[in-house]
This record gives sequence, structure tokens and C-alpha cells, in this order.
Amino acid sequence: MGSLFSIAVRNLVRARLRTTFLGLALALVTTLLMLLLALSQGVTDTMIRSATTLSSGHVNVAGWFKSKSSDASPLVLDAPKVRKIVEENTPGLDFVVDRGRGWGRVISDTTSLNSGLTGVDIADEPRLVETLQLAPKGDYVEGGGDAIEGDIAGLARPDSALVFAAQAKRLEVAVGDVVTVTVETMSGARNTAEFTIVAVAKDIGMMSNWSVFVSKAGIQKLYALDDDVTGAIQIHLDDHTRANEVMGHLQNVFAEQGYEVMEHDPQAFFMKFETVAGEDWTGQKLDLTTWSDEISFMTWVLSAINSVSFLLMLILSTIIAVGITNSMMMNVRERTTEIGTLRAIGMSRSKVMLMFLFEAIVLGVVSTLIGGLLGMGIAAALDAADVSIPAEAVRAILMTDTLHLVVTPNQLLAAVIAFSTIAAGAAFLPAFRAARLQPVKAIQHAS
Repeated sequence: MGSLFSIAVRNLVRARLRTTFLGLALALVTTLLMLLLALSQGVTDTMIRSATTLSSGHVNVAGWFKSKSSDASPLVLDAPKVRKIVEENTPGLDFVVDRGRGWGRVISDTTSLNSGLTGVDIADEPRLVETLQLAPKGDYVEGGGDAIEGDIAGLARPDSALVFAAQAKRLEVAVGDVVTVTVETMSGARNTAEFTIVAVAKDIGMMSNWSVFVSKAGIQKLYALDDDVTGAIQIHLDDHTRANEVMGHLQNVFAEQGYEVMEHDPQAFFMKFETVAGEDWTGQKLDLTTWSDEISFMTWVLSAINSVSFLLMLILSTIIAVGITNSMMMNVRERTTEIGTLRAIGMSRSKVMLMFLFEAIVLGVVSTLIGGLLGMGIAAALDAADVSIPAEAVRAILMTDTLHLVVTPNQLLAAVIAFSTIAAGAAFLPAFRAARLQPVKAIQHAS
């Protein structure tokens, strides 16, 4: 095998022009693949960060309460007990937070908007404080400059609210202004309360357009809820990839504890009101979801990127495979006499075939490794440079103001294996034909 490998390397060096051309093509395709994979992973990471900042944990223990069959109130009763079960039975638990949930109309002196309301106990939200960044005043007030006003810690006040820059701009408000929030309570009555804006945060893509943070005490008062009632218990894990596994485990745990657990429905909670209201039951049922369920209406972005990436890679892989096949066919024709000589001195058909396959594999591995490392380097550099995304629509879809690319060694390994396999597969037919050449006819080919 070692001698065949050496022969393969020498043959590649000897045909340096053809080798360079194919190698560059493979390297460039691999570079492009790495950038697409980095973009896809970056969007996924941004989605997870946005979801787990704004509206979800990696796993959520929420629920519905119906005092009559036509009700649909997104509430968890006896929340301290439910939270204790979560804390005692969740593998890989990082931390847990309770959040209130609601939907209302936020009204300023000049205009209004509909928004989701998230009630938080800011003392119990260290990751939220770390993740949210305050926006410079110029982002939401014309001529506001780079001054940053407000403090997220102000959400400790019961009448406080935090809005995002796009919302503040639309409402024409700044830190210190008062907005009125009106909601429909669980009993069907309308209730209104005033909240003072204590901070304006930078936008987190499309999702922050309809998310307002208020103090948990404020949302409890707004909806006239008892202290032991919450909207959702949000679970953050050490490893978010285990979300589905943990959700399934907790469904079994709560069922064993005697709780009514709803069948898993992979949608955001606000998309379930009509379904729950149409079900004929009363009382409390728990509803467990993952972060991807809660932003299922946004996962089309990732699906679209992956679909485009797959289609592009399929086209490029086909072009590469055809190029390698044609090149190897030419290689076989040019080396027919050499092949006949090798067969005449005792080289078996299998070794002839392996010699050509080794050439393709060496070319594939070296080229894709170079291209993969180049792609990783470009992706890492672009991510570190915080390249601003100029188009507002693209920023909203990707849920970030700057280009975010994530590269991993697994991506490089997958690219090298994939394109090396394609190269070997494309070389199989030429290698097979070379192995089938008759020694005498092959030697006579030159005469």
C-alpha cells in the first residue's frame, strides 16, 4: 500500500497542471461549503440566543388553565411546586427562571403597538442582564447621539418596562417616559396600567419587534394573578442539544407525579389559544416545549439557508465529479503504455485500480483540507470583524445586526470526508477501466 501511495503522489506531481486545476476547484468548493455551514450554524446559534433571551428556555414547562371549557389561559398554577420538581429531576440543568406571559397594547402619547409581554424578576435573570445590550440614544431618538441611558436593573421596580430600539422609535419614547399597557384579563375584562421605561435595548432581530419586558410584579398585577401563578418555568441546560431528550424525560416525570400533561405540540404558546379553547376539559394541564417549538414560526429561515446550501453543493459536487471523471479518463489514456508495463511486470488489476483511486483520494483530502482551513479562517475573520448587515430586512431575518459565522472542527471533518468521497467515487470508473486493460494491448498502444 505504501508503494502505491508513493506512486499516486508522484503521478499527481508529474501532472501538476491538471492537479493544480482540479485541486483549486475542490479547494474553492470546500471553502464555499465551509462558509455556508458557518452561516447556518451562526443563524442557529443566533436563534437559540434570541429565543432563550426573549421568550423561552431550552425547555419550557408551561401550561393552560380552563375554569370553563371555552377558556384558554396560559398559566401554571402552584408554580413553586412545579419548579421544585423541575429542579430535582432535570439532567444537565444550568438554571431555571419563572416568567410571566401576556399580550397587550402598549400606548404612548403619540402612537401604539401590540406586543408580547414578558414578566421577569430581574434579580433571578443574570443571563438576561448579560445578554441584553443597551442601545445608544441615537438608535431611537433623532439626534440622540451615542449616549446610553437607563439601566436594566431598573426592572426591579414594579411599574417598570424595557423596550427595544425599534419599538422605542415607533412609540417615540425614551428612557423615563411613561407608556400605558392595556390587556384582556383571564376573566375577559380589560385592565390597564402605566409603566415607566427604565431601559431601551438593542434590537435582537425580528423577534424583539414584538417583545416587551416588564417586572413580574407588574404583569401579575395587570392580570390580577396570585403570587404562586406563573406563565412558564424556563429551563436552561448545559447542553442545548439535549432539549428534546430532557423534555421527554420531564413529561414522564410530571405524568408519574399525577399531573395532566398535554400531547406535545411543536408550536409557540400564542399559536395554541384557539386549539386549547376548543378542547372540552377544565382545570390545569401542563404543556412542555423546547426553544425550537417556541420559535417554530422562524425556523423557515434556517430551512431556507440549508436548502439553498444543499442545492448549491449538489450542483457544485456534480460539476466537480464530472471534472474528476474526465480528468482521470484522460489520465488513463495518456498512461496506457505505463499501465501495460506495470501489468506485464506483475502488478495485479486490483493494485492498478487502487493506484488511480489513491490519486483521487490524495487530491481530494489535500485540496479539501486546504479549502476547509481557508473557509474556517475567512469565517472566523468575518465573525471577529463584526461586519454590519446593511439591509434591515436581512437583519430582521437573521436576527442580528452583524454577520455571525460559527465554525467547528466537525464541519471541517464533514467537508473533507464528503468531497474526498466524491473524488474517489468519480475516479472509480476510470480506475476500473485502467485495471481492465490487457498488458499486451496497452504496451502496443504507443506504437
